[in-house]
Amino acid sequence: MTRLAHVALLPVRHHSPRASQVVRAELDRLAPEVVMVEAPSDAGDLVPVIVDADTRPPVAILGYRTDGPTHSVLWPFATYSPEYVALAWAHARGVRYELIDIPIGTALAIAGDDRLDRSSSGGDEVPVDERVAEQLGMRSFEEVWEAYVEAPAHDAAQFAEAITAYADLVRDHDGAARARQRDAVMAKRILDAIAGGVAPGKIAVIAGAAHTAALAADDFDLAAARALPPPVPCARTVIPYSFPRLSEQLGYGAGNRAPRYFQRIHDAGCDVGRATLETLIDVGGQLRQRGFSVSLADTIEAWRLAVALAELRGKPAPGLDEAREAAIATFGRGDAGMVDAALGPATVGRSVGKVAARVGEGPLQAEFWREVRARRLPDRDAPEDLALVLNDDVQVATSVFLHRLRIAEVPYASFVGAGRPRRDDAVEAGGLDALTRVREQWVAQWTPATDVALVEQVVLGDSLADVATRLLDRRLDAAHTTGEAADVLLEAVVTACPKTIGRALGVCDAFAAVDDDLPSLARACVALAALRSYGGARRDRASEAVVARLAATTYERAVLRLPAAARVDGDAVPPLLRALRGIHEVAMAGDRASWLEAARATVDAFDVHPAASGLCAGLLHLAQALDDAEVAQIVSLRLSAGNDPGGAAAFLGAFLEVNALVLVRSKPVVAALDGFLASIPGDGFADVLPALRRAFADLGATERRYLLEHVISLRGAADRHAAAVVAAADAEQLKALSGELGGVLDDLDDLL
Repeated sequence: MTRLAHVALLPVRHHSPRASQVVRAELDRLAPEVVMVEAPSDAGDLVPVIVDADTRPPVAILGYRTDGPTHSVLWPFATYSPEYVALAWAHARGVRYELIDIPIGTALAIAGDDRLDRSSSGGDEVPVDERVAEQLGMRSFEEVWEAYVEAPAHDAAQFAEAITAYADLVRDHDGAARARQRDAVMAKRILDAIAGGVAPGKIAVIAGAAHTAALAADDFDLAAARALPPPVPCARTVIPYSFPRLSEQLGYGAGNRAPRYFQRIHDAGCDVGRATLETLIDVGGQLRQRGFSVSLADTIEAWRLAVALAELRGKPAPGLDEAREAAIATFGRGDAGMVDAALGPATVGRSVGKVAARVGEGPLQAEFWREVRARRLPDRDAPEDLALVLNDDVQVATSVFLHRLRIAEVPYASFVGAGRPRRDDAVEAGGLDALTRVREQWVAQWTPATDVALVEQVVLGDSLADVATRLLDRRLDAAHTTGEAADVLLEAVVTACPKTIGRALGVCDAFAAVDDDLPSLARACVALAALRSYGGARRDRASEAVVARLAATTYERAVLRLPAAARVDGDAVPPLLRALRGIHEVAMAGDRASWLEAARATVDAFDVHPAASGLCAGLLHLAQALDDAEVAQIVSLRLSAGNDPGGAAAFLGAFLEVNALVLVRSKPVVAALDGFLASIPGDGFADVLPALRRAFADLGATERRYLLEHVISLRGAADRHAAAVVAAADAEQLKALSGELGGVLDDLDDLL
């Protein structure tokens, strides 16, 4: 006789309407004194909340660590989950119930290695459930389950036989040590109840089929539980869950592919055929709403076809696969795409649960939902567009709320753009971009992961402002340069965290005094200048004087490091050029004199990178600090035959980035360019060509027109054709010109 003889072991799949029906009927028949359920043993105090009349599944038990690491585990319940049905039955009748699985702290300790609801593959290349489906001529285990377990009108014995057969097969192949340890934990809880005086025949155990198979066969070792890791510090609560999340937990014991369809099965008293018919009616209605012509006659025909398919396959009732195939044939006329688009909402659904108020929300959850409701933000498990115009305090406050969620890594709203075209597609959600824009586009979607993150982050503070402050302070502590500290400063302004703003200003000041990295200083210059100019409604008024002083001193320190900081090469050149542009923009809005002097020194220096000289020359001309004659002299000097062709090409490319028109419209400059190209040795031209291509790639129609005009004039081409070249409207007209001009264009072909 086994150790658990006479104990009523009720095997289930964790989200099965048929299992729930059998469990309810068996509990009514057995009238046990103790109901034991596979769920974390230290969550018993949450059961009254889960089964409360004001709680609307799907909901989930959430356990999360409180000792530093951010990690959590979930145990979801739907109304058709047999564990939920058993607990609700016991609670309604005042029957003692116990949760008998490993505690939440232990589950968290092992969560990195095992997700509790899956065992290891045992080294098999093809999972057992896929092999079973293949042997039965079906496409997935989900189809097998629905056809052989959900659809037939099983009594308790038949259901136990059907589900245990599969459980035995899985256990033989996938007997993971972790599952054995959990078997031992559950067995001990049952034996303890018997030792405490409860008759075995008065105990009902509701657990996964693989576990009940081991318990029934006396295939457990109580000592195995000693190998479990000690529990970690944790807390627990109940949170809303959703059908879309439940559908993502596919796999034996974890979830199901169509939660709304299974809800229909449950609501129809496990009449799978009726649930399938209701699904077809729903799909037809959704297609009509989308503009497709689907009549009631089409729905009737689809149902008949689904019934016929089920009979051909030997199924007791048409299921989800028959519904899909019938809908494709009748509604879609063979078009699967339109049908699948409607089938998802009809079978997965979008239902979101609700938790009774008695559980109490954590402070971050309470703040989140208060803000969402007050600001009328999206609250469903479906993406919705959200546009903000940051021209008043209400819109800015909404933006601050969303950015705090972003910093806190709470998955709710994703920034998708500034609501206007940009040349640069890499728009940052926060930082300088957030500070300077007046519009924001977001996509918002509540998911259970939102509440999970809100619960987990409570260890960092009781408000989103506190959490954002703590996380930004961590970034500030990890900063090593002025630029990194300035990045944190901008995020602190965007998220309205005044404590971090003050700290970041001090750190920026300290770093700037010793920072020799020009790109870092330039980032700080741009950030601080933006705070002064574009802070707007986000500006921290209390620190304006500090920002102004720090902006001035950081700018001075950056300028002082030129031209020495331009003596770089290789990968350091692009950041240097971005830094020069940034400092120039700051200078044009304030103290120009020191920048103009340092930039001119960089132009004249031959020991700096040529691209830095070219960029500074272009910027100085743009600022009217160099006239056309000076530019022509500088370019002629840089492009002279004695210079390195690669360096000359780098100078030219950087200059053209800033101001191509002034270069190509100047005849002396074009003459220097023509002479430079002619002087490049034939065997070295291939090395210079990539740089030249990049330099001329962005020339517009006007710049090309001036360049061609001057080249034609310099080369002495036929005067009668020059006007035609200049006036040519497109490439086809250029090709039709005389052979004399064709020779000129051939010479320029590699460049243009």
